[in-house]
Amino acid sequence: MKIISCNIGTKTALSWRGKTVYSGIFKKPSSQSLFLEKYDVRGDVVVDRKYHGGSDKACYIYGANNYPYWKSLYPNLDWHYGFLGENITMDKLDESTIYPGDIYELGNAIIKITDPREPCYKLGIICGNQRVLKQFREAGTPGTYVSVIQNGEVKLGDELKLIERTQDEFNLRQVFLFRHNPPSTKEEMIRLSKNPNLPKFSYKKWPIKIDE
Repeated sequence: MKIISCNIGTKTALSWRGKTVYSGIFKKPSSQSLFLEKYDVRGDVVVDRKYHGGSDKACYIYGANNYPYWKSLYPNLDWHYGFLGENITMDKLDESTIYPGDIYELGNAIIKITDPREPCYKLGIICGNQRVLKQFREAGTPGTYVSVIQNGEVKLGDELKLIERTQDEFNLRQVFLFRHNPPSTKEEMIRLSKNPNLPKFSYKKWPIKIDE
């Protein structure tokens, strides 16, 4: 897995239900390298820090191998790397082979896999309808947020190199899918909800109360 695009966003005004909202989701490829820092990517715009940026979501990575699927659904959009809001586009990314807590070297930076991306209404705005949120969840290819253990520069061609594999039983794809369709047993639900490598997440939609 290697970087094929480094993307930077700008603050953009969007129209939502008669109101103006702002977002940094619009990212475009940059000819420059990126510098990953503890709370974000230097020079990138993070508008809503409740859901983006910060120590658990300093950078968002997505796989170019998933772009053809989205292009087939929305062929009339102006597709380019960074369109889905990612800071880094890898040539390929398989969420079923990476685990929350995994530590990687990327360029001069050291990063840790933290959380799959949860789509919000702003993705629906740029795609022209809110159906894309359901499609995103069903596709099971959310990409990954990472925390930055060691600040560093990353550039085109840099490879994602595994340093340390976590012992978790749930890979990133499973974590993402389980959040919307819970595991079959309460024991699995408890193990997933208490996973120390995952940021806090609300499991209120699950049919079984895991805190009983």
